[in-house]
Amino acid sequence: MRLIIVDGLDGVGKDTQAQLIKERYERLGERVLIRSHPSNDNFFGRKAKKSLLGQGKINKLKASVFYMFDVLTSIRKYYRRKDIDTLIMVRYLVGTAYLPKKLAKIGYKFFYGFVPTSKYMFFLDAEPEVVLKRFEKRTEKEMFETLESLVKVRNKALSLVKDWYIINSSRSIDETYLSIESILAKLDRI
Repeated sequence: MRLIIVDGLDGVGKDTQAQLIKERYERLGERVLIRSHPSNDNFFGRKAKKSLLGQGKINKLKASVFYMFDVLTSIRKYYRRKDIDTLIMVRYLVGTAYLPKKLAKIGYKFFYGFVPTSKYMFFLDAEPEVVLKRFEKRTEKEMFETLESLVKVRNKALSLVKDWYIINSSRSIDETYLSIESILAKLDRI
């Protein structure tokens, strides 16, 4: 099974790019599944989403913990299934960047050593101002969707993903995908 991880902060285009990646591999005849977190088909995903819509330190902590259990649930259910050729995990490890700085590094290292990883790990990065502009179209506002939070969490996230492919997603959807697609083509040949 090919495991592709598409991660990044809110508003950078993770789900959009995951769908384009899925379509690429389906055109090649593969069976592809996308798991996006928080998911709504299990207790942990629903609780993570509810906490994200709340405010305060307790909800931040709850959102991060429930999110991690949601990801673990997805791994247990879908990783290495014989009926899936490519599994695309959206919002996978970088959720730990939403924790306080010291906990973020510890949480990331722990989960990085604990969950399956891959050579196909993409961190989509966009300027916080670009992301805020994209948020204007949303009806629900999550607790981390302020300029101050985006800057702080982005800096933590970038310090964690040094060995990932970092993709500039401040650009158009097509330009962003072309960067990802060229890396996919190279990795598929290896």
